[in-house]
Amino acid sequence: MKQVKALLLLAAFAITATAHSQTFRIQTDQRELVLAVGQNGRLYQTYFGKRLADSEDVSSFSWLTNKGNDSTPDRGLEPMGGLGGEDMFEPALGIIHNDGRQDTYLYYKESSVTEGDNPEHIFTLADRLYPVEVTIHYKAYRKENIIVSWSEIIHREKKPVVMTHMASPILFMKPASYQLTHYHGDWAREGRPETTQLTFGKKILDTRMGSRAAEQCEPFFQLTDGTTTMLGTIGWTGNFRLTFEVDNVGGLRIVPALNPVASGYQLEPAKVFRTPDFIVSLANDADQATRQLHDWARHYQLKDGMGNRMTLLNNWENTGFNFNQQSLATLMQEAKDLGVDMFLLDDGWFGNKHPRNDDHAGLGDWEENHSKLPDGIPGLLRDAQKAGVKFGIWVEPEMVNPRSELFEKHPEWALHYPDREVTYHRNQLVLDLSNPKVQDHVFNVVDRIMQQTSDTPSSDTHVAYFKWDCNAMITSPYSAYLKDRQSNLYIDHVRGLYAVLDRIKAKYPEVPMMLCSGGGGRCDYKALEYFTEFWPSDNTNPFERLYIQWTMSQFFPVKALAAHVTNWNRKASMKFRVDVASMCKLGFDINLTDMPATDYAFCQQAVKNWNRMKPVILEGDMYRLISPYDTPHMAVNYVSKDRSQAVLFVYNLHPRTGDPRPRVCLQGLDSDAQYEVTETNLTNNRQPYSHIYTGSYLMGTGLDVLAASEGSSRVFELKKK
Repeated sequence: MKQVKALLLLAAFAITATAHSQTFRIQTDQRELVLAVGQNGRLYQTYFGKRLADSEDVSSFSWLTNKGNDSTPDRGLEPMGGLGGEDMFEPALGIIHNDGRQDTYLYYKESSVTEGDNPEHIFTLADRLYPVEVTIHYKAYRKENIIVSWSEIIHREKKPVVMTHMASPILFMKPASYQLTHYHGDWAREGRPETTQLTFGKKILDTRMGSRAAEQCEPFFQLTDGTTTMLGTIGWTGNFRLTFEVDNVGGLRIVPALNPVASGYQLEPAKVFRTPDFIVSLANDADQATRQLHDWARHYQLKDGMGNRMTLLNNWENTGFNFNQQSLATLMQEAKDLGVDMFLLDDGWFGNKHPRNDDHAGLGDWEENHSKLPDGIPGLLRDAQKAGVKFGIWVEPEMVNPRSELFEKHPEWALHYPDREVTYHRNQLVLDLSNPKVQDHVFNVVDRIMQQTSDTPSSDTHVAYFKWDCNAMITSPYSAYLKDRQSNLYIDHVRGLYAVLDRIKAKYPEVPMMLCSGGGGRCDYKALEYFTEFWPSDNTNPFERLYIQWTMSQFFPVKALAAHVTNWNRKASMKFRVDVASMCKLGFDINLTDMPATDYAFCQQAVKNWNRMKPVILEGDMYRLISPYDTPHMAVNYVSKDRSQAVLFVYNLHPRTGDPRPRVCLQGLDSDAQYEVTETNLTNNRQPYSHIYTGSYLMGTGLDVLAASEGSSRVFELKKK
């Protein structure tokens, strides 16, 4: 039988068991994963590839099938392989038992499967020597072709065990030639791709920053064997480790894990330890894998993923810390005149004993500054109502400045060494979220703000939006609360954050929140369970931003990518800046009064245009047409689910005179239909380009719309006739 040279990927499957009671087929229309219990009683992955015909013998894959017995077990194919066994490769689970031994052998115990469109298959495994039990979960999203896997570990030894390896199920891949693209960077240069040919040994992607964890290494990757592409990501807002290990026979294993560095986790008896979600999308090409991931995120993971998104005007780039109640009221009226939905007040509104007039003081003291805001948040809500816009506010409740009343009262709440020189990042420290009292404090920051109301009755009497920032990494990882359990800090800190966010989401489920972390320092799907969008980068220079948006939009739907028009790079035209932000969730962070009248009028019209196109941009299928990494141009188009509408964005970054400019061929249209193509976001009274083409022509021949002019752009709307 011909063996399929496909990536071994956990795609979206309907789960069934074969006639052999210990072989399990996890199926979708296109893919299949087979797990089997070997003669030694342990669970193995035996196949991953194209879906097999019903007549196929699933046990015939000798390259993966366990043929051994207790004395000669197969090696390297256990999804939850333990440390100390015969497998000499990276384990999924490592435990130091009460007697000091480090060996864990997991044997199949039972399995079950849930019913429904997105079934969950659960395998229970247990050690026969130690009271350790592990359940492996595969939740399949059949329509979206996504699978999410994780593990849950529990033990009943007399004292805590120490966990040295904490991974979700290992994913094994057939020997082939694999290229890995991973993404790295730093502040203002997030999401830079790096492609590596995987060869024998390990390629490790990890972070050790604790909070703001993804600043230098993003928790997602692309993997291809030349014919099939996988997009993978780990759902964890802290230190992670992704290991790609090619073994001695060319097979590849992916180990999605918590980073064990300084994290030998002490697990109490009868407590369940859950590993992070490992999310994968498999398709014949990267673009289809992206669309599958987008659909899954909107329907199942992103907070309010199918809901609306508001345009906004932020004050930060305009005023910085220098504002008062009257100047903010004026900005709210400007937001209304611009046509956006909301005014967002950024940093600097709080602190009295230690006023927040710069980033050296005030963090932790979340009381309105009486000098700047004598009427407090109720007054701001009142002014927003008068202007006819909603009101949002910035918070950074996980952090504290040493110059604050909070630190003066509770220095033990901040992570820092009590007997060493303190290391600061951005003049602040991280609060210890492993401490339940600190969790209460952080929740109360949001709860108190939400309890503030305008004195003018209206449907908009509460704060309508939070921008939640996290500007510091953990620089001094010592918890006064954890005492002799310091190795639990990095994990319990993140779990404490989730505990706070769970409480906020339960009490205020309808309130949208933006996740910011000094830019893109947090960009994972577990965090986005609580946030409607995130801030990909502080870098809003439109030329640089296109590269960042290209990367981030491969893994996240654009309705989750906040993009603002600012004055970073004033040499760029206002049209170019607006068109760049318009391909994602549009906002503004700019001084409107300094604009030329023509630019201001353009922005007003562009907001109207974006609101008209918003359903297609935010809910439609995205097709990534021309990469800025391959050419001096970039192009993407979005198509509504019924293929009746589309939007095309075209950007010219730094083209050289005489360089070839290919026609832009759209994708995803109805080839037999006719589309009216109309240009929008026009300047200088230009006449709109309008023409009717067939979908076949637009996808096959394409449009001659690229240009040699640096920093230029065009936007087109398509409507089926």
